[in-house]
Formats: sequence, structure tokens, C-alpha cells
Amino acid sequence: MTFSAATVSMTGKGKRDINFRYLVPALLLIVFFFVVPVLMLLMRSVLEPEPGLQNYATLLGTTTYLKIFANTFIVAGVVTLISLLIGYPVAWALAIMPERWSRLVLAIIILSMWTNLLARTYAWMVLLQRTGVINKTLIGLGLIDKPLPLVNNLVGVTIGMTYIMLPFVILPLMGVIRSIDPAILRAAALCGATKRQCFTRVLLPLSLPGIAAGALMVFVMSLGYFVTPALLGGTSNMMLAELVAQFVQSLVNWGMGSAAALVLLIVTLALYAVQLKYFNQNKSR
Repeated sequence: MTFSAATVSMTGKGKRDINFRYLVPALLLIVFFFVVPVLMLLMRSVLEPEPGLQNYATLLGTTTYLKIFANTFIVAGVVTLISLLIGYPVAWALAIMPERWSRLVLAIIILSMWTNLLARTYAWMVLLQRTGVINKTLIGLGLIDKPLPLVNNLVGVTIGMTYIMLPFVILPLMGVIRSIDPAILRAAALCGATKRQCFTRVLLPLSLPGIAAGALMVFVMSLGYFVTPALLGGTSNMMLAELVAQFVQSLVNWGMGSAAALVLLIVTLALYAVQLKYFNQNKSR
């Protein structure tokens, strides 16, 4: 028995060693392509142009920069909310419609993701400008008297980014809704639940993991988006990613750029930690 236990212990230890060796390439990849660049950003943010925390003090103590932070979080929050309000019904429809139609609509959604981002943003610039299709249509229908300002402001940024972010909400939500057993909804209806109660008390709670995953993905991606805000927002409605680019490219101020990038990274990691805690609580239940 003693020999057998020792053999099992050695075998188990050997398996752990083998598993660790399999993890080494992935760990090296994380260290060289994530940890080292983050440490370099951290060093530059506290060492350039002079050692100290003056970059963070300037970034968080200047009204202009605080406005850029506010623009970034407001736009990211609004885009996330609108994407959820539009994406949830679309995901639900994709989950319950016949397979052939579902594949067709899903292919159209995925095809939009494959289209070049710059081309899609320029297309929205054409549509949203004062002489664009949208304003002409609204004027032709008599809904407005003069063109609406839909570009070079946060409205245009929100519209363009919502269009781009929708697939990242629809796809995870569709997978979660499809995994819900329809028998649960039928059982709720047989127990006397109305359609509204079936949705609010059964379908919505069961689809919360997909909502959380899609919302986090859209919010985090919106915080760091550059092309769409730069083209549709203009210089008066700058967002954080544009500020980082301006610090690095135009002002050649790597210290301030690194500080802004690290603030954005910290916020992203904090949101991810909240999501992990949320899922851990779900699993423990």
C-alpha cells in the first residue's frame, strides 16, 4: 500500500510538472506582450519628463482632461445601453426564428463586422452630414425644418459606435438565449405567468450572463476606440484614446500619454474584476 501511494503521489506530481511545462509558452507570451509593455508605460508615466507623479496630477487635475474623461465614459455608457436595448430583441429573434432565416440574418451581421472599419465610419459621415440621406429624408417627410447637427459632436460618435458595437452584444446574447430550455418558459406560462412575467422573471434573469458579457465587452471597447470618435466627433469632443494619440504623436509627451493609457487600463481591469466576481457568485449559487 505504501509503495502504491508513493507511486500515485509521484505520478500526480509528474502530471502537475507536465501541465506546468505546457503553460510556459503561454506565460512567456503574457509576460513579453502584456506585462513588460505595461511596466514600460508605468515607468514612463512616472519618469518622463521628470520623476514623480506630476503626470497623473496634471491629468486628473485639469478641467480639459477631466472633460475628456467625462466624454469617454458618457459615450461608452450610452453606447452600451443603446446596444443592449437594440441587441437584446435582435438576439432573441435570432434564437427563436427558423434556422434558415437565422443563418441568413447572422451572416449579414457578421458580414458587417468584416467590412473595413474606416469605410464604415466614412459611410456614416456621408449619411449623417447636413446634406446627407438622413437629414434629406427627415426634411422630405416634414419631420424637421432644418438639418440636424449629427456629425462633429457626441451624437454622431454615439450613432457610429453603436452600429459598430451591436454585433458584440448580439452574438453572446444569442448563444445564452439559445441555451435556455424553452420548457422553462412553457412551465411558467402553465403556472399562470403572463408574457411580461415570463420575460422579466424567467428569460431576463437567465440571460443575465450574456447581458453582462456583452455589456462589458462593448463598454471596454468603447473606452479605447479611436477611429470613429476621431472622424465623427471632431476636436471639440475628444475622447481618451484620441488624447493618448495626441500626446504621443503630436506633442511627443510619452509621460502624459503613458499616464492616460494606464488610467484607462486600470478602469478596464477594475470592470473585468467586477464581472469575474459576478460570475463567481453565480457559480457559487
